[in-house]
Amino acid sequence: MMKVSRYLRGSGRVLAFVFVASVVWLLFDMAALRISINDVNSQLTKERVVREREALRQQVVKSGFGHPVQRVAVTQNAPLSSGIRLDRVYRQRGKEDQMLVGKKVDSFEQQRDNLAKTHSSTSKGQEGAALQNVPSKEGVSAKKKAVNLDLNGTELEKDRVIDVSHNASLPVVVSNVTQISADAQKEKHTTLPPSEKKPSNDRDALQKAVEEPDVKTNKKVDSESEPKQSRLQAEEEHRVETTFKPPKNNVKEVVNNGGEKGLVRKVNKTDLNTEKQPLKSTSLQAGEDTKSNSTGARNLAVHKVLSLDMTLAPRDANAVGQFGVAAFVASNEDVEVRKRWDEGHFNVYLSDQIPLDRAIPDTRPDMCAQNLVHDDLPSTSVIFCFVDEVWSTLLRSVHSVLNRSPPHLLKEIILVDDFSTKDNLKQPLDEYMSQFPKVRIVRLKERQGLIRARLAGAAVAQGEVLTFLDSHIECNVGWLEPLLERVYLDRKKVPCPVIEVINDKDMSYMLVDNFQRGIFKWPLVFGWSTLTEEHIKKNNMTVTDPIRCPVMAGGLFSIDKKYFYELGAYDPGLDVWGGENMEISFKIWMCGGEIEIIPCSRVGHIFRGQNPYKFPKDRQKTVERNLARVAEVWLDEYKDLFYGHGYHHLLDRKVINIGNLTEQIELRKRLKCKSFKWYLDNVYPDMDAPLVVAEGLVFNRGLRKCLSLQNGSLTFDICDLSKQSQHFNYTWMRHIRQQDMCVAPGKENSLAVHLCDNTNSVHRWFHKSSNSAMAEHLVTVVVSQSMCLEAGPQGDTLHLNPCETRNALQKWQFTHYRAQR
Repeated sequence: MMKVSRYLRGSGRVLAFVFVASVVWLLFDMAALRISINDVNSQLTKERVVREREALRQQVVKSGFGHPVQRVAVTQNAPLSSGIRLDRVYRQRGKEDQMLVGKKVDSFEQQRDNLAKTHSSTSKGQEGAALQNVPSKEGVSAKKKAVNLDLNGTELEKDRVIDVSHNASLPVVVSNVTQISADAQKEKHTTLPPSEKKPSNDRDALQKAVEEPDVKTNKKVDSESEPKQSRLQAEEEHRVETTFKPPKNNVKEVVNNGGEKGLVRKVNKTDLNTEKQPLKSTSLQAGEDTKSNSTGARNLAVHKVLSLDMTLAPRDANAVGQFGVAAFVASNEDVEVRKRWDEGHFNVYLSDQIPLDRAIPDTRPDMCAQNLVHDDLPSTSVIFCFVDEVWSTLLRSVHSVLNRSPPHLLKEIILVDDFSTKDNLKQPLDEYMSQFPKVRIVRLKERQGLIRARLAGAAVAQGEVLTFLDSHIECNVGWLEPLLERVYLDRKKVPCPVIEVINDKDMSYMLVDNFQRGIFKWPLVFGWSTLTEEHIKKNNMTVTDPIRCPVMAGGLFSIDKKYFYELGAYDPGLDVWGGENMEISFKIWMCGGEIEIIPCSRVGHIFRGQNPYKFPKDRQKTVERNLARVAEVWLDEYKDLFYGHGYHHLLDRKVINIGNLTEQIELRKRLKCKSFKWYLDNVYPDMDAPLVVAEGLVFNRGLRKCLSLQNGSLTFDICDLSKQSQHFNYTWMRHIRQQDMCVAPGKENSLAVHLCDNTNSVHRWFHKSSNSAMAEHLVTVVVSQSMCLEAGPQGDTLHLNPCETRNALQKWQFTHYRAQR
């Protein structure tokens, strides 16, 4: 200590103080520096989050919360080759061109001219190579423009509900639409770096299965031939025993053994060389956690969705309607257009001029091209059912499936001819389809209707998944794999593509915004509804997330074949068409499955203003009968809401026979399906479905007392909510009901009480059925003259008298009104 104190004397003390102060200052400085760095990092993080949120908001705004339908218009001033035009039509929307080429592009025209110069400097023999050098993420910002779509002369509302008896189940039309130039549309083919590992056998098979052009010799390789040693063909074909088998004497199957001559197909080779990557949980869509319904061990190898568009070569870039643009006819051809309109209730004359393999815009959200799907997806049988379909639309439907489906996943295409009468749909169709080995034709010997025709197609299908499509559609690029991926992840998921619009007048392809789902309103009327912005934000939904769908449209969906038959397939008691989408939707949800709309799968559909099909019986009666079967089997106590919305007459089985329901009721018990109340609570909670229209006390305004039922007789008493004798329901069957007893007219305009009978019209009363002066009256249904329930002035009688709008003794009020009629 003495030595230390000696060093701290005089100048030593000063030096020690300086040293200690320096250390303290250094510590403070380091702490301040750390705080500053943290502040900078925090600020940078905050700014990054803000940017990401803004980008997401812009993406959501871009996809739109309003109307779903948008027109994709293509403009051009000079003709381009088919290759470059197709390179635009499959594009990455919303990506600015200057980010890729390092300079600003002033206009669509400048961009087109630059690409045209590039193409003109390339020899014909090097055309394919030139196309591969075009930037793959080219795009320009879209301009917003309002458009008036004259769809059958009616204004479509935001949540328009479509009558099931009407074939034009058109999604809601938007006022603000995105117009995108063809020169801004760019191919979405995105490739991963080549893998250092040798591709697996199934990838080799896929690569060899699709023909590629030889750039040097300009020779084409056959596209449909597949390696004999391929794992895909070596797998044992698995057939499922079916409960429905069409009568042998009623079905004829045409098997195509023809060759594939004349078919030359093109595909971007880089799509087939996509590197396999380990599965990343963040790369796949929501829903992978439902593994209880998965089958067997899974191969975790994945690849990006293949954006295939094989076609007849060469593609005519200047053909009518090419690239999904609106097509028009000369004024002197209008007569021919009108003359042929009734063949399909759309512009048949124009459809016949459009190429059977035309290109259409890639309308998927941008993220879809980057999504990963498993390599070992199940195969599918695509089933088209048709009767007297227009030749060009039927063939275009088939070509779109062949051209845009990975060959190893497309097991077959089954065309079910429901006894067509047109000559060109017989031998000429057989001859045309003979060039496609995967196309099979099944012909029914008599008219069966859509429902039983689908059952006939499913009965002969060999694919693991059944995919049902209408016969007037065009599948978009990358449509199939997202559907099969959902079935792969959970065999009880039933995915549906986004159904986009092919205009019935000009045949233009019109994209549909995201966040739409199928719903129904009473009495079982199908319609489209857009998810609310609140729901989207609450569930953190992106534009590519599957959307839970209470009711499918019914025309386009995929389903595991085994699961389809486990559910009992379609109710075979349903006739022709109508209500089958309701039946299978309720069955799927209530018996353990899920229905989803997949935004990354898009299929265009011609929505027609009138159903062109003939019904063996009256069309309206057929649809009503089908809906009554659905209501009796699946709606439980809620079937009164169906009948109460204008279908009371269906309760009289003497008027309409809905057939035997025993098998369907037993099926529901065997599958241990949930109740319809569960469906409303868990699948469609925003559906308003009160079991009664009104309930509580029945108050007479003139008498100031309430109706009471005591010892089987109607009397009046001082209103008291605690007395059960004063509680009545006004039901959807129009009954004034207390438990099982209903108020009904008696003899000589008196009143009586009987056991309720839904089929007896005598028990029905009109109340609150309009906003007229008699809305508060209780008007009997059965008498010829309008007779109203009236209380005696002394409160001791009840009787029927001619209705008087100002008579307070004829005005009645229930305590609670649950619904408006």
